[in-house]
Amino acid sequence: MKKVLLALAVVAAPGIERALANDFPTQARVEFVLACMNLEGGQSYDTLYPCVCMIDRIASQISYEDYTTAETLSFLYSTPGERGGIFRDAAPEARSRIEQFQTLHEEAEATCFVSGKSRVGGEPS
Repeated sequence: MKKVLLALAVVAAPGIERALANDFPTQARVEFVLACMNLEGGQSYDTLYPCVCMIDRIASQISYEDYTTAETLSFLYSTPGERGGIFRDAAPEARSRIEQFQTLHEEAEATCFVSGKSRVGGEPS
């Protein structure tokens, strides 16, 4: 019976697939928000709400598995020197995933931060 109701809800409500895919663990959300607040000047309500907004927007767009993959690729891409070279010369699929992740991040920043200027994320070196 629950499966039938879920199937009906999916058919009846467009976009619910994204809500069902919103599988970010609480710990991952908290870690993101704390890191974001740290980059934005410390723990205050002025940084809390935009950072929470960012992770909520990101989580509504991609699955947690895709997020962790893209975040890891972005981190490795920015690794300096020879160690990062293998990732900077990565396959087109990896570069595409990094670019999509950065675009998603930038859109979340532009939406959530009033000034539109955030130090979170950034371009790979």
